[in-house]
Amino acid sequence: MKRLVKFTFLTVIAFTLGSYNLTVAAGTGSQGQPIIEVGDKLISATTNTTDKVDHSDWDKLLKKYVNKEGLVDYKGFKTEQHKLEAYLTKLSKMKPNEKWSDQELLAYYINLYNAATIELILKNYPTKSIKDIKGAWKKRFVKIGDKEVSLDAIEHSVLRKMNEPRIHFAINCASYSCPKLMNEAFTAAKIDEQLEVATKEFINGNLNDITTNNPKLSKIFDFYTSDFKVDGKKNLIGFINKYSNTKINPNTRYTFKKYDWKLNEQ
Repeated sequence: MKRLVKFTFLTVIAFTLGSYNLTVAAGTGSQGQPIIEVGDKLISATTNTTDKVDHSDWDKLLKKYVNKEGLVDYKGFKTEQHKLEAYLTKLSKMKPNEKWSDQELLAYYINLYNAATIELILKNYPTKSIKDIKGAWKKRFVKIGDKEVSLDAIEHSVLRKMNEPRIHFAINCASYSCPKLMNEAFTAAKIDEQLEVATKEFINGNLNDITTNNPKLSKIFDFYTSDFKVDGKKNLIGFINKYSNTKINPNTRYTFKKYDWKLNEQ
């Protein structure tokens, strides 16, 4: 598999995503994190990785405090916040680099994003919504080596640039309308299978009302329409039809559902 390795640096490009009600900065604050474009079909074997990351501590916390629906027991999580902080400290010392495989990088940044989001909620708990936390996505509070990055930077300046659209169903923004938080850690050893499961569950779940001629789609597909491609070309319906149990007529009109930002609490 050919891999295009590139580094992103601080840029000042701001844009607004539809009715997202958030202004995100593409590339802002990425602080030189390594990016590998997945390109070809992702596989889960990782024989070319020099740095292995142990995500088992995060996995244990997820299994204990996240149910099958992806809802979080934040009160319970709070009692073991020190374990979450220890996991984030371990990740911060790993310093990902261009020698890591695409599988390791995807698992690392997805888990880092989700764990940091939980930590953000816990530090501001109780709260009704992540949107009530000032600078939730923009503040640089996630440590990677000697750098600090924001949640925005991890999502838009690293993960989205890896050209793997299924990441949108793996990262969780602590809200009801977000793709659910899986109750297991992502690992390089099975990243492709986990992304497939997350994508299929989201597309066929209750956050979408998919019919042949009158589909009502999650706003996720509105926020990131350009990321969903088939054979290298933007094709939202074509992408959805790859995973949907009900196939959408390619020529039909579709609408987007209202986004629910309430905290995804059990």
